[in-house]
Amino acid sequence: MTLRSFCLITASLLALSACDMGKFNGELGAEVDEGGFGNATMNNTMIQSGERDFTIALAERFAAEVPSTITFAFNSSALTDEARATLRQQADWIRQFPEVRFRVYGHTDLVGSNAYNKALGMRRAKAAVGYLSSLGIGTARLEAVVSYGKTQPIIQTSGPEQRNRRTVTEVSGFVQNNPSVLNGKYAAIIMKEYVKSAKPQHPQNTVIVTEVDPAAAQ
Repeated sequence: MTLRSFCLITASLLALSACDMGKFNGELGAEVDEGGFGNATMNNTMIQSGERDFTIALAERFAAEVPSTITFAFNSSALTDEARATLRQQADWIRQFPEVRFRVYGHTDLVGSNAYNKALGMRRAKAAVGYLSSLGIGTARLEAVVSYGKTQPIIQTSGPEQRNRRTVTEVSGFVQNNPSVLNGKYAAIIMKEYVKSAKPQHPQNTVIVTEVDPAAAQ
């Protein structure tokens, strides 16, 4: 063995000994997911089954067909008449898809402390969820109420801004015990209302009465 080879082997051993061997003792994927192996597994399952892509597709459809955002007065979580009207539109859409779950995110403007605004954003999200529930949407389908506080403003301003004082309703996934979901019919769930609306509308049967001149018939 040459001196050069000996030095290379020694350097390699020293490098390996300096590594954190604990990384090799965890679950595969745990390092990528920062230790949350269950989340990585769930994500992989959703990708392999197509659920994740269909969730995104349905979320895009919801956002395109229904106003997903309502706004609030300064320092308030009270629903305005306009907000209630928007939530009624959301509820009408949600009723068509009993296989789907939704999430409501509460936001605030940049006035006030982080802690206060996070609590205010949560109250706003709960107000929206409560009203949707009063319209017949089961709370099990509104399974997560999340507040971003003032961390995701639409308009970057330190002053009051109504567009930042909002809740946003989004598709979050599928109801796992629904028969269509158990059969993996995600595409059918997304497309069913399109198909229904595309069916031809036949006019009602009508009786056509004609008059004949008896003289002309002779």
